[in-house]
Amino acid sequence: MTARLNDFLMSIERRAFRMVRFAAANDEDALDVVQEAMTRLISHYRDREEAEWRPLFFRILQHCLADSLRQQQKQRRWMFWSGSQADVPETGSADGMDDYVGDYRDEPDQALASSRQQQALISAIATLPLQQQQCFLLRCWEGLSVRETADALNISEGSVKTHLSRARQKLNEVAEYHDIEICG
Repeated sequence: MTARLNDFLMSIERRAFRMVRFAAANDEDALDVVQEAMTRLISHYRDREEAEWRPLFFRILQHCLADSLRQQQKQRRWMFWSGSQADVPETGSADGMDDYVGDYRDEPDQALASSRQQQALISAIATLPLQQQQCFLLRCWEGLSVRETADALNISEGSVKTHLSRARQKLNEVAEYHDIEICG
């Protein structure tokens, strides 16, 4: 593995984890998905141009996430039929998302307000349908273009715009109430 590829993976690892964590049942599943996506990028695309890595990685990440969610669904069905609900994964939360809203170490009032804003936004994002959630995260938090997002999610550019618009509509209510600025 080249040093540039290693640097790329290190730079994207934490953000990828946070993104997957919204949909994954727990931290371990999210880490597994990110690790699998990184492994696939290294195995199949390490010789590609550096400019291609980011959109390729997010496309691979989406495929790995879909595979993981299908596996979780199979496990939940099996648990239902076997009568055991003890090991059914809980719904995804947003653990580890604490640095997307600014850090106000000097002002406790600002830190409290920031924490409340952050939790409100994270909760709202977690309630979005998966396609809307992933479109929002790829476009607004990762800064991918409409085309890159469409490629990553394997949907049309029009679908990206529709999902993003619907996500923004739902998130704007929370954003307005908590005076948060979301991606425009």
